[in-house]
Amino acid sequence: MNEKESMNKMAVMPINKLMLNMGIPMILSMMLQAFYNIVDSAFVSNMGENGEAALNALTLAFPIQMLMIAISIGTGVGMNALLSKSLGQGNQEKASKAAGNAIFLGIVIYVVFLCFGIFGSKAYIHTQTSNPVIYDMAVDYLMICCCASFGTVFYAVFEKALQATGRSILSTTAQIIGAVVNIILDPIMIYGLLGCPKLDVRGAAYATVIGQMASFAFALFFHMKYNKEIKNGLVYLKPSKKIIGEIYAIGLPAIIAQALMSLMTYGLNIIFGKIDESVVTAYGLYYKIQQFVLFAAFGLRDAITPIVSFNHGMQSRQRVNDGIKYGMTYTLVIMFAGMLVLEIAAEPLAAVFGLSGQTEDLCISAIRVISLSLLFAGANVAFQGIFQALDSGLESLIISVCRQFLFVLPVAWLLSLLVRKNMDQVGVVWLTFLFAEMLSTVIAFLFMKKIRKKKIDVLDMEGEVVYE
Repeated sequence: MNEKESMNKMAVMPINKLMLNMGIPMILSMMLQAFYNIVDSAFVSNMGENGEAALNALTLAFPIQMLMIAISIGTGVGMNALLSKSLGQGNQEKASKAAGNAIFLGIVIYVVFLCFGIFGSKAYIHTQTSNPVIYDMAVDYLMICCCASFGTVFYAVFEKALQATGRSILSTTAQIIGAVVNIILDPIMIYGLLGCPKLDVRGAAYATVIGQMASFAFALFFHMKYNKEIKNGLVYLKPSKKIIGEIYAIGLPAIIAQALMSLMTYGLNIIFGKIDESVVTAYGLYYKIQQFVLFAAFGLRDAITPIVSFNHGMQSRQRVNDGIKYGMTYTLVIMFAGMLVLEIAAEPLAAVFGLSGQTEDLCISAIRVISLSLLFAGANVAFQGIFQALDSGLESLIISVCRQFLFVLPVAWLLSLLVRKNMDQVGVVWLTFLFAEMLSTVIAFLFMKKIRKKKIDVLDMEGEVVYE
């Protein structure tokens, strides 16, 4: 696809078709990522010995993995929106600098997590558990994932570059390749098949990072071959305070939004651990199951952001409004369907992981209660994508703080105090998430009304631009 074709696609394709054209590959990509997270957990939990402890270990390591992904994807989101807007304005040079500076930032991010893996893993895991079996497995898993994290960091950068130019099918292809590699290697490396030594939890970590490296390699290849709108070269990697500032003006709220997920999970691990280890395991497993649905909203958000941003750069009020309308509609439809599936399939899903009776019951109750919040969660994710596209990062940040911190940890802590006195009512703690998402949706709706008046209603209704 040449520059003209790419620009025409973003500028003139009907928004409902464009949203599906770009969104479906991103949704599949994100759901696939969630799927192989579930597969990892299924293989680990069915280990011949200490399977449930291993699942708990992965849950304790997960917040740092989330933080790593949060910073990488947030940087990519900022680059994505800046790159899309620059192309919408016809500024190829700035778009190229945005991509180059994102690569430079990726190098910095990797070095930080490499150092954390080497020097910080043990202290971090020690804050969440005193069980020596779980501790050792969690440290092994986390160190491998951090020290070989360049695959996930740089895949995030090139994935967003491909999405920004409308080539989401290529980023999805790279994601699929990595996921397939991971899924194939999981049983081989965990259980010691085909001559490979039995590595248990370390095998799951090695399979994960090798899959991430495969995704990165193919995303880089696709970027170099097909993203002709973007110039490549060392000159574009030279850090620019202005470009980096613009990337993080858009991307920092996305980083904080996803980093808050990491903080929330870390805090909940500690709060739920005070009740019982089985509550931590059940929540960690539910979290990965519900990602299969919620990640679909993230995938569609990653289509909403460049579409709305590009057409906002073109000053087209109609296309911006259509982007918001179809993005929100499609998100809510997907969330409703996902909620129904999880409610119906709660028991067979929990049974896949070979859990003990108490942990399995807790996981089933988590699926059935927390899934009720998915409609509100989907709306909040879509609103955050819209806010980022319209340079309203503060509003996006506030929604993240509300739904992933302010309305979660204090409520979970209070409910945990009640539950510790009556373990028969332990499922009450799952109501935390429904409460948080509902209140956050109300706040997001009020923000949308204000932003529409200031940044959309002032645009030209006739801004339907066709690039010759």
